[in-house]
Amino acid sequence: MAVTETWKPGSGPRGRGSGGPGAAERPGKEPGVRAKAQSRDALGNRARVTPVEREGERFTYEDYQTTAQWLLSHTKHRPQVAVICGSGLGGLTNQLTQAQSFDYSEIPNFPRSTVPGHAGRLVFGFLNGKACVMMQGRFHMYEGYPLWKVTFPVRVFRLLGVDTLVVTNAAGGLNPKFEVGDIMLIRDHINLPGFSGQNPLIGPNDERFGVRFPAMSDAYDRDMRQKAHIAWKQMGEERELQEGTYVMVAGPSFDTVVESHLLQKLGADAIGMSTVPEVIVARHCGLRVFGFSLITNKVVMDYESLEKTTHEEVLEAGRQAAQKLEKFVSILMAGIPQPGSAS
Repeated sequence: MAVTETWKPGSGPRGRGSGGPGAAERPGKEPGVRAKAQSRDALGNRARVTPVEREGERFTYEDYQTTAQWLLSHTKHRPQVAVICGSGLGGLTNQLTQAQSFDYSEIPNFPRSTVPGHAGRLVFGFLNGKACVMMQGRFHMYEGYPLWKVTFPVRVFRLLGVDTLVVTNAAGGLNPKFEVGDIMLIRDHINLPGFSGQNPLIGPNDERFGVRFPAMSDAYDRDMRQKAHIAWKQMGEERELQEGTYVMVAGPSFDTVVESHLLQKLGADAIGMSTVPEVIVARHCGLRVFGFSLITNKVVMDYESLEKTTHEEVLEAGRQAAQKLEKFVSILMAGIPQPGSAS
């Protein structure tokens, strides 16, 4: 359903995504919306909701347009590159010049970020000469959001004119060669939730964004990965720039020892709870994608180990690597092709 009411600055957020996780999905929670009666069977159990009924909750093309048009009318920036900042990596926005920011709560249809280390701001500006928009905080399955809402900003970016998406995340190291503080270029991913039917493209396909069956074998841009290795050498870092496969799990619990061994055997080098849905939607709508993980902890692989992974540990690793990451992303910006040459 397209948003048609008149929005006035200062009057608060509007749109279905303006509440917390699941707010739009709970009947009667929105002002002026009456809860629908739940049909029950002979035993008094609630009837199952069919996919067709759930489909009415999804964003329409007009909803994406509403958000994009609101942003275009509230900023003079016209970004070419979008950057999604992972846990503890929001400091990248401090490097932007001519910066202009919006709280997610201001933006029509935008969800809210509820996780520590995700500030919940959209920041426009320039980084090393490239017009950028950065998400200072992303959305996750474990917050209670469906994947079509997790990935909502990506399609908005496409309508803003963005042609390149840079995804960053904090990840646990499965590869025994990795150390805390390493950066791993994402060469490929394993969409583990997809094995159980969780994919952001499930449902009716809108050809205005992309084809029904998009390829993912070339999800991460090869040229950008090559340029990243050159940039890393320019920085003169002691540790080698890593490259490997990222596996997404739903979270929020960290993985068990046997789960970690299983994922390692599947070929995963790093593990996290994000990124993959955004990449799938970005490639669906034709964006060039480059991604990297900051290895914030080594995954516990031994039953005798007394170590436990914590979110605080993840955030601290992000703070310690901040300067290195900011320099790395800034140099990479110069290697992004000019508009009109997206892969």
